[in-house]
Amino acid sequence: MKVIYTVIVAIFIMFIITFSLENTTQIQLRYYDFFERWLPTYMLIFIAFLAGVIFTGFMGIVERFRLNRTINRLNKTIRDLRREMKESENTPYVGEEGKAVRPSREEYL
Repeated sequence: MKVIYTVIVAIFIMFIITFSLENTTQIQLRYYDFFERWLPTYMLIFIAFLAGVIFTGFMGIVERFRLNRTINRLNKTIRDLRREMKESENTPYVGEEGKAVRPSREEYL
């Protein structure tokens, strides 16, 4: 498995290198009169890709925090329900004479 991973990484790195060498044409980036810069084509593509990876990572972090809040809320509900179940299980039944009576197993069924 490690060999396959190494081969895939090597192929990916070769793709990046050959892509960079083939796309060296300069492109002018301009945003009105505020920003003007010349960049190679491959640099612009890599920057856009990196920006997408970072944005997706932040969205994943936000989703993880939301899911952790949901999990914590559900765990609290489970704890409360278990506590309520234990309390109702331990309450004795009062018989006709005023004594605490525990029902037999057959009465539950």
